[in-house]
Amino acid sequence: MAGYCVAITGGVASGKSEVTRRFAELGVTIADADVAARVAVEPETTGLAEIVATFGAQVLDRAGRLDRGAMRRRVFNDPDAREQLEAIIHPRVRAHLQGECASAPGAYVVVAIPLLAEGGGRAAYPWLDRIVVVDVPVEVQHARLMQRDDTDAALAMRMIEAQARRDARLAIADDVLVNTGSLSELDAHVAALDRRFVSLAAAKDTAI
Repeated sequence: MAGYCVAITGGVASGKSEVTRRFAELGVTIADADVAARVAVEPETTGLAEIVATFGAQVLDRAGRLDRGAMRRRVFNDPDAREQLEAIIHPRVRAHLQGECASAPGAYVVVAIPLLAEGGGRAAYPWLDRIVVVDVPVEVQHARLMQRDDTDAALAMRMIEAQARRDARLAIADDVLVNTGSLSELDAHVAALDRRFVSLAAAKDTAI
């Protein structure tokens, strides 16, 4: 079992998915918060039952699954409802990810948590051994969003401003991967981090 857990996080359009994919290509197990969030509300789970008890059966589709569109509309302009939903889902996501970390093979596990800073950071995930923030300047995020999603400048900026500030993400980082270079430079950054994490995981095992 791995037991050494490395979180990957970063702002929208920073390149988190590309970084995570490269770790996967190196054979590292990836635990994904987005996947864990979907698992938490599958039919017949306590998570979905609690959502229905809180918000009513109108948030289900005809197949009895969570209607994500209806749920988004329900919480979009209602901060209290959003907090209720997060209180149901987030603890289950954290427990799922921690279980994956504990049971995965290899020297270490990468945990992809896009909204780690927004979700409480290290205080919410005290079992993380390392946090990597994939970082780019805001103007790079903005340009990438406009190109990637074909959005206008105003919408792209609203998407960026809806997340934690860049300095808040950097404040929780143990390692910062600056992702403004070429793909070959990104490969080299990930390879260097892989070597570091293998060494740190071995040191932790020795200490234990």
